[in-house]
Amino acid sequence: MAPPAKEGGEDLEFEAVASALDQMERITSRTQLTLLLVGILKKTPARVIDKVVYLIQGKIGPEWKDLPELGIGEKMLIKAISLAYRTSEQQVERLYKSIGDLGKVAETLSARAGRPAASGLLAFMETEKASLTVSRVYDTLLRIAYAQGEGSRDLKLRLLSGLLADAKPKEAKYIVRFVEGRLRVGIGDATVLDALAIVFGGGAQARPIVERAYNLRADLGMVASLLAQKGLEALQDIGPMIGIPIRPMLAERGKSLEELFKKVGGKAIVEYKYDGERAQIHKKDDQIYIFSRRMENITNMYPDVVSMARERIKAREAIVEGEIVAIDPETLELRPFQELMHRKRKHDIYRVMKEVPVAVFLFDVLYADGKDLTKRTLLERRRVLEDIVDPTETFAIAKYVVTDDVNEAWRLFLEAVEEGAEGIMIKAIHDKSYYVAGVREWLWIKFKRDYKSEMMDTVDLVVVGAFYGRGKRGGMLSSLLMAAYDPERDLFKTVCKVATGFSDEELANMQELLEPLKRQSKHPRVESRVKPDVWIEPSLVAEILGAELTLSPMHSCCLDAIRQGVGISIRFPRFIRWRPDKRPEDATTEEELLEMYKSQLRKVEEAPAQEAV
Repeated sequence: MAPPAKEGGEDLEFEAVASALDQMERITSRTQLTLLLVGILKKTPARVIDKVVYLIQGKIGPEWKDLPELGIGEKMLIKAISLAYRTSEQQVERLYKSIGDLGKVAETLSARAGRPAASGLLAFMETEKASLTVSRVYDTLLRIAYAQGEGSRDLKLRLLSGLLADAKPKEAKYIVRFVEGRLRVGIGDATVLDALAIVFGGGAQARPIVERAYNLRADLGMVASLLAQKGLEALQDIGPMIGIPIRPMLAERGKSLEELFKKVGGKAIVEYKYDGERAQIHKKDDQIYIFSRRMENITNMYPDVVSMARERIKAREAIVEGEIVAIDPETLELRPFQELMHRKRKHDIYRVMKEVPVAVFLFDVLYADGKDLTKRTLLERRRVLEDIVDPTETFAIAKYVVTDDVNEAWRLFLEAVEEGAEGIMIKAIHDKSYYVAGVREWLWIKFKRDYKSEMMDTVDLVVVGAFYGRGKRGGMLSSLLMAAYDPERDLFKTVCKVATGFSDEELANMQELLEPLKRQSKHPRVESRVKPDVWIEPSLVAEILGAELTLSPMHSCCLDAIRQGVGISIRFPRFIRWRPDKRPEDATTEEELLEMYKSQLRKVEEAPAQEAV
């Protein structure tokens, strides 16, 4: 299907984007958000559609490109606003204290000033006022981000104040919010994919093609641009590309090995599930890229892994996946995930590398020397992986067996836990065991160690709200409203409130962590029967452990799935740790929690018989 004709020549007035953002801010229905996005994409010229997609999502590009931050703090933003509207910084600050929103401050001052002629510092920018286009706004923001070194502060100020001076009130509001990182309009990846399928594919039937392209080339702007310029056909045969991360395949979870073997067809690869950082390693000749499971470029964190990959991957070009695990420098024993967090330091990385050495355990290959392997079965991919890797003690294939014997899987599980792994993965090897990027299916299933509680396993949940504490916690956000993910509807559904497990330091840090994510209203992708003191942008993922799963009339997760009018909640939930390596969409799903609850019920029903034995 050919792309639809575009209105508006080679560019789009930024006013159209600002107007759309303004409407999105007031919409709570994802369906309405999608239709609004369809409208703006239909009128966007192909040449700038990627920029429109980025701007609406509040970014200047995909995370994996490791683009510099804009580098404009609150004080500099206030100064830019004062320069743009020829008012004092004190006046801007007074308005800010009164309104509480710098975007609305800029909107107010822009409306008061009209569109003043440039003078003074602004004279460096423009000699003639012109309507803002998407290209000018996006390109200026990009220049601001890349302004580095001596004189960069003045350049950033001139660029931003020049934009604001030419902006209409509504445009000014959203330029400021973009710079602040507070563009909270509820547009997630799934909503953009839906809109692109409608605009360029004629409807929902095109969604799988668009989504697969995005899963293999994790750049929504690039996918939109290809669609707009070449049509849906251009995405049909799209494959992996070195340097662009593939969205990782996800795993289900299970509790009974017998059931899990049935799920995968009776025979499987059973391998160690390591407690480390999942990594996708790209190699092209001597160039190495490493991406996290969130598709962030983490190459600089692991110079030792770069060296090992360069030396030990024999293919000229390859994309492999594995787990980077902290190890004891003396014994090479596996160490817990938390020790890897020291690698997050941006400075002294070579010193930290010696303090926290790592090993790499590979479990898949997605591309090798021109061949897209995502459409090959797991056994085929494993053979290729073993052919292209020259293993060592610290750069090896994940330990595994191919078996249909539950007892053999159980023995490997006990061995894995004994050696410091989290448990095992059971992976299908039948003729449909392809690499399904970005999707959670019953092809990979994780079986983790028993945490000695009725719930038996931790879950990863998303913060969607927060509550103020009492007593010594008075005035502090000390309890979090947590949600699971529903991938079919692209919604976050509440499961529990968690208030225990935080250290005093974690509580103090949490205030700063939550501040930029506060919202005045519920996010469109959140479904909740509980109203917190503060709504939070669904962005942070935390690992939670509880006593058991229970039915609750208060929460929306699994609503009506077990009994009419009630959902599933976690009894006595406790915070374990933050999971900065996970995106909100990587959180435990509603379906997983439902399966865990049913498994718990079966265990209770079997208890009397076990006691009798």
